[in-house]
Amino acid sequence: MKYLITSKKMYHETMVAIYDLMNKGEANLSGGELSDLSKMTAAAEEYEDKVLHIRPSTQPDSIITLLEQKMYENKMTQAALAATLGIGKSKLSEILNGKRKPDVPFLKALYKKINIDPALLLEYA
Repeated sequence: MKYLITSKKMYHETMVAIYDLMNKGEANLSGGELSDLSKMTAAAEEYEDKVLHIRPSTQPDSIITLLEQKMYENKMTQAALAATLGIGKSKLSEILNGKRKPDVPFLKALYKKINIDPALLLEYA
């Protein structure tokens, strides 16, 4: 069932609930709590986009800016992102610095590990 935010008060209450769940830590959440968190964050994002008009000032225009945005959103370091993707830190650094082109295994990892839309990956590759 879709979670729908219909007012600023409900948005505020939802954000408090999201922060409470996030403060527990992902490993400490039950399957139901994870599902609720996912639904609430999607609803909050939709409310922010449609009602509050909160959007990033610029949309990513490359895989590099997309990755930088994901790292910022998830408070990840390059080392943490490299570990999540299962690649070496030096490879990720070279890709982020434009010294190396993303290869197919890297793009697959972006899709599978951090859920980046494959259409975006193809557009930017």
